[in-house]
Amino acid sequence: MAETEDRRIVVVTGASRGIGKAAAVALAAAGCHVVAVARTQGGLEELDDEIRAVGGSATLVPASLTDEGAIDRLGLALFERYGRIDALFANAGILGPLSPVGHVDPKKWDEVFAVNVTANYRLIRSFDPLLRRSAAARTLFVTSAASWKCRAYWGPYSASKAALDAIVRTWAAEVQSFGITANLLNPGPLRTRMRAQAMPGEDPMSLETPEDLAPHVVAALAPETTRTGEVFDFPTRSWIAHRFPAAPDAGA
Repeated sequence: MAETEDRRIVVVTGASRGIGKAAAVALAAAGCHVVAVARTQGGLEELDDEIRAVGGSATLVPASLTDEGAIDRLGLALFERYGRIDALFANAGILGPLSPVGHVDPKKWDEVFAVNVTANYRLIRSFDPLLRRSAAARTLFVTSAASWKCRAYWGPYSASKAALDAIVRTWAAEVQSFGITANLLNPGPLRTRMRAQAMPGEDPMSLETPEDLAPHVVAALAPETTRTGEVFDFPTRSWIAHRFPAAPDAGA
């Protein structure tokens, strides 16, 4: 614990590739101790090599976020080891089937919501007490423009990201008085495996990379960031406070 006392403890999910990996390396280079969570041990070991190469340190956690017990055990382990966490970058997600809503297999629907929604709720549930013990807790969850564009055939993904948006912004309102920020990140089109899966005919070399995005993740999770309940839109490099006009009253 001594080696991390002066470092911010940052949990990154989906850390073995793409956006999660680039962010984990950038956070480590910025002086954070990274708790890297991913399903693949090999990918985590490659990440660890890159983090060591920039002079950083990491704790590797091979786990599936659909294993609810694993999330709870991680929360307990972090409490016993560090007594707190300072930041969470909830990046892990899946695209799911691109299909007419009426043709989506129920098991595939459940899988998308298990990863994109329920796992993030479980992370909030397990980490909320740890974040309250930080002097400047910062959290960032990966959303998508699909959550409000609602284009044809993207039903499971769009619906799951819309649900995530609602959960995060609700939680942001609940924990604001404790100094915890909870924001969302819209990465836009990036050169990732998920993007290639969604847009197979697209030239990946025309897209920005996860490494281009990573410094903005570091900034959003820094103690200096005080915005909360907002979306950082990477394509426009701007913060979006509200997508829809507020209702005349605070009711439903």
